[in-house]
Amino acid sequence: MKTLLPLIALFISLLLLTGTSIAQSPAMTFITLGTASGPDAVPDRAQPANALVVGTNVYLVDAGDGAGAQLAKAGFRLPGVKGLFLSHLHFDHTGGVLAVLGLRMQLDTTDPLLILGPPGTQDFIDGLVAGMLPAQQAAFGVPGRTWQHRLDVRELRDGDQVNLDGVILSVAENTHYQSPQYDASPGSVSLSFRFDGSDRSIVYTGDTGPSEAVTELARNADLLVSEMMDIPLALANIRQINPGMPEAVMTGLEIHFRAHHLTPEQVATMATEAGVREVVVTHFGPGISSTAQAQAYTEMMATHYSGPVHFANDLDTF
Repeated sequence: MKTLLPLIALFISLLLLTGTSIAQSPAMTFITLGTASGPDAVPDRAQPANALVVGTNVYLVDAGDGAGAQLAKAGFRLPGVKGLFLSHLHFDHTGGVLAVLGLRMQLDTTDPLLILGPPGTQDFIDGLVAGMLPAQQAAFGVPGRTWQHRLDVRELRDGDQVNLDGVILSVAENTHYQSPQYDASPGSVSLSFRFDGSDRSIVYTGDTGPSEAVTELARNADLLVSEMMDIPLALANIRQINPGMPEAVMTGLEIHFRAHHLTPEQVATMATEAGVREVVVTHFGPGISSTAQAQAYTEMMATHYSGPVHFANDLDTF
């Protein structure tokens, strides 16, 4: 024992000198479970969903249709998910929430599930739980047997912070529901998230238009996971599918797209202004169909941002 004491003292001294903490939060990884732009289903990409993995803890960040299956493909089970964070309540980002809750019920998962989202999230979850009652009765088939779901639902606003077992979640309200042409509906709030751990910082824009608040949220982040839209191509595709669409409707769509989403140049400019080290593009509409198209977007963004840019596929890990 006497011979061990000097070694222990030396170890503690080295920790103090290097500033290393024994109780650091574990490393974070971000998995793009579903990268479609929504709202229409497509054959080669799942609806928007992501997983934030912190050590052994798994959190869903948005949960579009098929999120549970995509999580399984990434090697995780629904009962192990500790939290669900919703950026906004559009169905392409929430369509998988009923399955997440329902399958937890069928698996008799009673561990608490933290659910964070914008105003309206409580009503959304309450409605889903109420709608699950017939399935609960049919699934268990035992009189009086109910599922103890233990859901901790919290509605977030701009500037809120939440401690996730050592990882700090910071929230900014973005511009996805805002447009100079019309007022946003009361209660329409779309959020962007920043996760600060001991090893890195990750920012997830969710759906947003140009936003100073999101740029500030992403200040000096290691990774910016951003939505993006090629607006001229999206409008051309819509016109091809709907050749008889009135011009006024097409004009309204363009106003909506430009106010509520980010062009490649805007994503790159935001990344530069925020000083982020790396960019991941997801929820990209109308999608990338060839290597040449991806290269064209890469070159377009390189005129505004000098860091690495990745166009995410389903189940990519960053």
